[in-house]
Amino acid sequence: MRLTCYSTGNGLKIVPASAERVWMDETPNSFAYRCLPMNIANAHGWMILNPAAFAAQWDGSAATNAIAIQPMAGDKTPIIASSHFGSGVLTFNVNGLFRTEPGYDLVVTGPVNQPKDAIAPLTGIVETDWSVSTFTMNWKFTRKATAIRFDRDEPFCMIYPVKRGMIEAVQPEIIPLEQAPEIAGPYTAWAESRRQFNAELTIPDSPAQKQKWQKDYFQGGMEAPKDHRTKIKPKAFKAR
Repeated sequence: MRLTCYSTGNGLKIVPASAERVWMDETPNSFAYRCLPMNIANAHGWMILNPAAFAAQWDGSAATNAIAIQPMAGDKTPIIASSHFGSGVLTFNVNGLFRTEPGYDLVVTGPVNQPKDAIAPLTGIVETDWSVSTFTMNWKFTRKATAIRFDRDEPFCMIYPVKRGMIEAVQPEIIPLEQAPEIAGPYTAWAESRRQFNAELTIPDSPAQKQKWQKDYFQGGMEAPKDHRTKIKPKAFKAR
């Protein structure tokens, strides 16, 4: 599958998303990385990086001039963020026109699992297999009179493709677990194993304390398919 970006301006820098997050590094013994679903989500796409460091603050009103944006000292690179929509929405102009293969959209969101104080990313899904326009990445202030900053090369946008119509094609249903013995058996065994493991964690020098955490999902076990993943590495965009 091809994902093409046609550069429409200077300063466009896109990199493969990384599984690493600073706050995860700072958890005791980096325990946050034990959550494999979060690791996969962290690296599930590409990051667009901010070209110029700046600070911004919202005064709480809906006016388009309610956000004050100031470059950080020493950074002369043009800022791509502005207050375009008002209502405390900070807008980044993405200097690239993206194209996916027919039938695929592009999810446009903030860096997943990377919280930022006083401002939150807004998410959009763009039909990039036909659109001839660029899109913006928007962040909504969640607190007024609080300065936030985006550093140079800090990711402000994360993108990844998704097949159009997939959600509508899903047939969701709820089934009582006891009606599915082929699933109830493995689940019951896992639940009891987890209960015993958590109980042993409170016992000094127990096998559970030495093991520190269960790796059932991480390792896959007997139920995981052959394409079970413990890490992903998106390819880098190639310049032409």
